[in-house]
Amino acid sequence: MDSRCIRGIVLALLACAEVLAQEPAAGVRLLVQSSPLAGFRYHAAAEVWHELRVGDPLELRREPDNPHDANAVSVCWRGRKLGYLPRRENAAAAWGLDRGHALRARISRLAPHPNPARRIEVEVYVE
Repeated sequence: MDSRCIRGIVLALLACAEVLAQEPAAGVRLLVQSSPLAGFRYHAAAEVWHELRVGDPLELRREPDNPHDANAVSVCWRGRKLGYLPRRENAAAAWGLDRGHALRARISRLAPHPNPARRIEVEVYVE
C-alpha cells in the first residue's frame, strides 16, 4: 500500500473521530491498526511482562529523529518503553501523531509465544 493510500485512510478515520468528538457516543472507538509489538527483546517489555494485562493503556511517542526509522513510534507502558509499532505498519500512526491527532493505544493480546515478536499485540485507535 503506498503512502498516499495510507494517508487517505488515516484522514478518513481522523475525520470520523472528529465527528465523534463533537457528538460523543459512549464507548465508541475507531480502530486505526492492530499490530504486534516490535523490539520486545531490546526494551523493558521482558522485564514487566508479568505485570502487563490485556486492556492496559499504552502511550505512543513519536521519534522523528530515530536513526533507524523516520516514522518511528515507540510504545510505552507506565513510562517504560516496551518497543515500537512495526516499521512496516507505523506510517499512518506517525502521520497522525505528527499532525497532533490524539491516537490512543492499548494492549489487545498477550501470549507467551516462543517468538518475542508475537507476545504482545497493540491496538491503536481514536475515541
